[in-house]
Amino acid sequence: MALFLIGLIIFLASHSCRIFAESWRNHMIDRIGEVKWKGLYTIISLIGFVIMVIGYGQARQNTIVLWQPNAALIYIALALNLIAFIFLAGSSPSNNAIRLKLKHPMILGVKVWALAHLISNGTLVDLILFGGFLIWAVLDFRSARKRPVHIPEQAQVSTKATVIAIASGVILWVVFIFGLHQYLIGVSPLAQLS
Repeated sequence: MALFLIGLIIFLASHSCRIFAESWRNHMIDRIGEVKWKGLYTIISLIGFVIMVIGYGQARQNTIVLWQPNAALIYIALALNLIAFIFLAGSSPSNNAIRLKLKHPMILGVKVWALAHLISNGTLVDLILFGGFLIWAVLDFRSARKRPVHIPEQAQVSTKATVIAIASGVILWVVFIFGLHQYLIGVSPLAQLS
């Protein structure tokens, strides 16, 4: 569990500079340059991610079961994950309705994803992982709303871009639900329904 917690803290902390240390972040970018900052940020994030994934795999083997989700919660989680994938796909391009209306759909997607996984996984390690991501996403969304959004004021909603974003989100969801989640994580989201 310790390895998992260290990785989670490194990963979320590296993604929290704009929440808790915006002026320090800006100072570092001015000092070392944006390219070096992004490189350093990426390396630290990847280190945290790798440690978190390895630690999560180990912690899952000996975790405490807090509750057993029922079928209704699994169906709700599947629907919430569909919304999360649509939000994720809607984060680009900037002229789709999802991006223009929500401003920060990727962060909202993380919120919805974390909530979906919280209600459909009843172990202590899952509570820490997805609860941590949910708290981070709430704080990050609040912080992001205070910053200027780089979308032109007169940007027009593109129906084509919106349809592509929604279709991409649905396709990604189908791919994850019916195979990729089990391949990457080792668990099928549909296993608890059978």
